Amino acid sequence: MSTLPPAYGIIPARYASSRFPGKPLVTIHGRPMFWHVYTRARRCPALAGVWLATDDERILAAAKDLDVPAVPTSPDHPSGSDRVREAADLLRLPEECVIVNIQGDEPALDPAVLASLLPPFSDPAVQVATLARPISAEEAARPDVVKVVVDAFGRALYFSRAPIPYPAEGQAPAHLGHVGLYAYRRAALARFTELPQGRLERLEKLEQLRLLENGIALTVVPCTHACHGVDRPEDVAAVAALMTETM
Repeated sequence: MSTLPPAYGIIPARYASSRFPGKPLVTIHGRPMFWHVYTRARRCPALAGVWLATDDERILAAAKDLDVPAVPTSPDHPSGSDRVREAADLLRLPEECVIVNIQGDEPALDPAVLASLLPPFSDPAVQVATLARPISAEEAARPDVVKVVVDAFGRALYFSRAPIPYPAEGQAPAHLGHVGLYAYRRAALARFTELPQGRLERLEKLEQLRLLENGIALTVVPCTHACHGVDRPEDVAAVAALMTETM
């Protein structure tokens, strides 16, 4: 085992969301959502720096007004991971660093969850890490809740929208729900964004399957954190109420 490499957080934020255009700028408790995500991420002492990465001048202007460091990126990225990779390149982050891709629509983010992604990187063999939590059979039945199966060493075997593993007759279900936060070594992030979409990735519409299809191990860290993301306008009130409880 070696010491932990330096770690940095990048928050991808695009304006043109199909379900919720302008989502990063929606006001929650008097501030835009991206400000809450950034402020909570900065409370994680394991991160040496945190930046917003966006393709939109309105978001850049709002970030400047609120003293949130932001990196302008291309509008043509197919995913948040590609935007994070471009920001890391523009910032010239150290080649040996770990980059945490922080979801820009989780204003109730717990900073301790970000820190929990990093200890696996004391092992030089670990290239990518993510999180999973125990979920009920009822949650596992929902296609919008992504499930993951891990091996005896805590590495992902498969992610699916189906309720995996299937419990044989008489067996109690034991499902893990994927929590969509990732940490990458910088070289692993670059390789991931350069790989073509895989067959399973296209089938399930889960980009993390690209890693498994190309033999890149993904370490899964157990946690109890549940995502409270803002996907649609109707989610704002519930997340705002949750944030009131944790402020």
